[in-house]
Amino acid sequence: MEQEERVIFHVDVNSAFLSWSALKRLEEDPGSVDLRMIPSAVGGDVKTRHGVITAKSIPAKKYGVQTGEPVVKALKKCPQLVLVPSDFETYRKYSRAMMEILARYTPLLQQMSIDEAFLDLTERISPRDREGALELARQIRDTVRQELGFTVNVGISSNKLLAKMASDFQKPDRTHTLYPEEVPAKMWPLPINDLYGCGKQTAQKLQLVGINTIGDAAAADLELLQTVLGERTGLHIHNSSKGISRSKVTPEREQAKSVSNERTLSKDVDRDNYQSEGLPVIRRLSEKVAERLQKAGLVGQTVTFQVKSADFDRYSRQTTLSGMTDRAEEIEATALYLADHLLNGPEGLFDKGLSIRLIGVGVSRLTGRQMQQMDLFAWAEQNEQEEEERKAAEKRLAARARQEKLNAMMDQINGRFGSGTVKKGK
Repeated sequence: MEQEERVIFHVDVNSAFLSWSALKRLEEDPGSVDLRMIPSAVGGDVKTRHGVITAKSIPAKKYGVQTGEPVVKALKKCPQLVLVPSDFETYRKYSRAMMEILARYTPLLQQMSIDEAFLDLTERISPRDREGALELARQIRDTVRQELGFTVNVGISSNKLLAKMASDFQKPDRTHTLYPEEVPAKMWPLPINDLYGCGKQTAQKLQLVGINTIGDAAAADLELLQTVLGERTGLHIHNSSKGISRSKVTPEREQAKSVSNERTLSKDVDRDNYQSEGLPVIRRLSEKVAERLQKAGLVGQTVTFQVKSADFDRYSRQTTLSGMTDRAEEIEATALYLADHLLNGPEGLFDKGLSIRLIGVGVSRLTGRQMQQMDLFAWAEQNEQEEEERKAAEKRLAARARQEKLNAMMDQINGRFGSGTVKKGK
């Protein structure tokens, strides 16, 4: 069934953290240099110059400075790089102000992160009025720049996927369109890792079979993509590479399925400094998760511990508790148990010579605290049922294995002494 055509905008702040840090600096000292006009970056420990780059200015980009790389490496590329610390209070202030502006244009606003949002403007402008869409995007960019002092990119299309891809084209302070008929010319020549939703590992798997561009993926058979990536991911890449997306702009976020917190470390952590640098972070994260659960009136049953290595790969372990919890001590103890297996156990990350730069702790399988007692009985009943099903399955497998072994023996006898020497039972 053909989808109703929509007018979807994706609004994305240009170098958000860097821009907002620059504005705060100019507000406090009007005579200071605008960080956006010089090689500068946000991230790491400014004094020790450790950590990673989380945002960069356009002049810094010209030196090859990249988001996510170690500060030390960035400074080698650009010794005059000005570093500023993260300031999430300032970020939240500017984010709220921008969302208030965007809400003036439509109530169908879906905030995706602190610095980006989707808008469904179909009720305001006709999908056929593409010039009108460009003018509306210009108004939004001008309003944000004039009222708040920073710039945004606006991507325009008929669905969220293509609007997001469009907003990532040339920056800053630009409007770009990516309508379905523009996909072959504008999107297919891009490298496969530029496809929204195609992660680093997925891109590497595709490149191994010769799929290097988004166009290559669009031309590939669905069966090949699913063989390489699995059924769900293969289907996602198949549809996305053709510009197909059915996701709607939903103003309200879905009820949280998990509560988690993570922290980028001021220095890389390995076996030598894990006790001093890693353990205190796990404790603070566990306390923060517990505090958020208690504030929301939630309890959870599955605890997850995750890290990001110095190579930016994520690793995680999780376990399901016998009961529900919102207690910091229990969350911390479980996270420490999982961390010990992931980091210090046999074949652990530290044994492999890896260090970590981010730690995360989370709790999922949530329910309201008032439902906890009922959930305990449900959990016990479910476990009992699952155990019975497991034993029954084991018996069926054992019986099948015995029958297959007996059939093989009969085949050998018949092959040696003649067909029909022994007969198989039904």
